[in-house]
Amino acid sequence: MCGKMAAGKSTYARELARDRNALLLVQDEFVAALFPGEIQDIPSFVKYSGRLKHALSNHICDLLSHGISVVLDFPGNTRNQRQWFRDLLERAHVEHELHYIDASDDLCRRQLRQRSAALPAGSAWTTDADFDVITAHFQAPADDERFNVVRRERA
Repeated sequence: MCGKMAAGKSTYARELARDRNALLLVQDEFVAALFPGEIQDIPSFVKYSGRLKHALSNHICDLLSHGISVVLDFPGNTRNQRQWFRDLLERAHVEHELHYIDASDDLCRRQLRQRSAALPAGSAWTTDADFDVITAHFQAPADDERFNVVRRERA
């Protein structure tokens, strides 16, 4: 999955997994269970998500090599993040699709506010300033990355 924060990647990943009868692996669920309360900023996210990817890589490759369709709800929002996907694909020797949810900053901010409003009282939520910091790192997929991109534009 590729797309800005709150573009709808997780919702689309669930739909895709259901429609294709694929196994859905969700980074946020793993991280919340394995490292509760430990992700406080971008460096800690990078640290713990890196550990998770390292731990799951062989298992994901095994699933793919055995013909099991997998939807990875892991961010592929930078070239560096997408390199992990590329490594998995090459190790497993499988076809792939990189789903790119193309949404405007305004749409993402609106969805982020709606999502935050639905959180229980006292829950941490993402501000517009947080969105701006994270989105500044976003890089759309480029042709030289050699992904089969399925682009879904959201208005």
